[in-house]
Amino acid sequence: MKKYAIQSIPPGSFFTKPVYADDAFIITGPEVTFSPQLIQILKNWEIKEVQSDGEPREDYAGDEETVQEAGGMDEKALLDGGEQIRDAEKFYNEFLRYTRDLFYQMAVGREIPFPQVAQRIKELCGIVKNHRRYLLRITRRDVSQEENYLAFHTVKSTIIAIIIGGYIKLPPPRLIELGVAALLHEIGMILLSPETYLNNRPLSPEERKRIAGHPILGYNLLKSLNYPLAVSLGALEHHERENGAGYPQRLRGDTISLYAKIIAVTCSYEALTSARPYKDAKDGYTGMLDLLKNEGRQYDETIVKALVYTLSIYPIGLYVLLSSGKKGQVVDVNPEFPKFPMVQVFGELSPNGKNKIIQTSPEGIYIARPLRKEEIG
Repeated sequence: MKKYAIQSIPPGSFFTKPVYADDAFIITGPEVTFSPQLIQILKNWEIKEVQSDGEPREDYAGDEETVQEAGGMDEKALLDGGEQIRDAEKFYNEFLRYTRDLFYQMAVGREIPFPQVAQRIKELCGIVKNHRRYLLRITRRDVSQEENYLAFHTVKSTIIAIIIGGYIKLPPPRLIELGVAALLHEIGMILLSPETYLNNRPLSPEERKRIAGHPILGYNLLKSLNYPLAVSLGALEHHERENGAGYPQRLRGDTISLYAKIIAVTCSYEALTSARPYKDAKDGYTGMLDLLKNEGRQYDETIVKALVYTLSIYPIGLYVLLSSGKKGQVVDVNPEFPKFPMVQVFGELSPNGKNKIIQTSPEGIYIARPLRKEEIG
């Protein structure tokens, strides 16, 4: 890729290819102006240069090879369900099966060593880096309430945790540790009867007590298998809260480990936006607003901010109604403003003849609201 000094880029220009801050973090696509506001934000972040396979031009100049995704993912694959999204879905389903099998093996007493799990997480980190947008669209799909949700919850939470870990620049070894901790954060639940957490009736006091003890069960299991202390603490502390209202130790603030802080946010967001036998799912926008309220200051503000900037307030995969009256789907985040993500507009084409993606904005077209299920069609 060519490198461009920020000060050399004409304000208001369009790059012919996506622009990156590093090998994975995309800043703009070809249909997005390199605005003075964006240039100022990059300066505030102390980003002195960017890289791109394209070049800045005065007018929009998309072409047939335009890409919208990190890792060379083209717009057709992104919007039309091409090979890239099929590959991401295949990996997701395989990883889901692996997680179910891992839980079963541990439940029956088989010792699964840390290096073996870490290798699978290393593979997941690579997929997340290059296929993040596809994975997030796949994980937005509904799960039958009749299915055991534990593996689905775990996989979705792990993917989002790794995305946040990448955003806060965790080095690769720590990112892998975080992924393992997220994958196994509910491992204590497998030692309980599924009827305890898979029902739509009120729990008895004894059942609530058993569920409240699952972080300790998970911690003890992982310690007995010689998992790293940071991983074990992630399982032990993921229900702790910044205000001391969590469990099992009622820890506060900086006494909670970083992995547990991240898992607490991702676990809560996934739970809010997924159906359970006892509740309906909230849409991603409503779930995000609930976390942003951070009632009682339960969650680490830095981690909540990272969630918003990596998923946007209108998360990837969400179906939305635009201020123009058109319907669309969120397909990417906006590094400038998390409230104004990239949206594929249904029924419209871009100048290059492909499905149209627009940058929503306060001055132009913006998201009016999420679509209800019956409105999606």
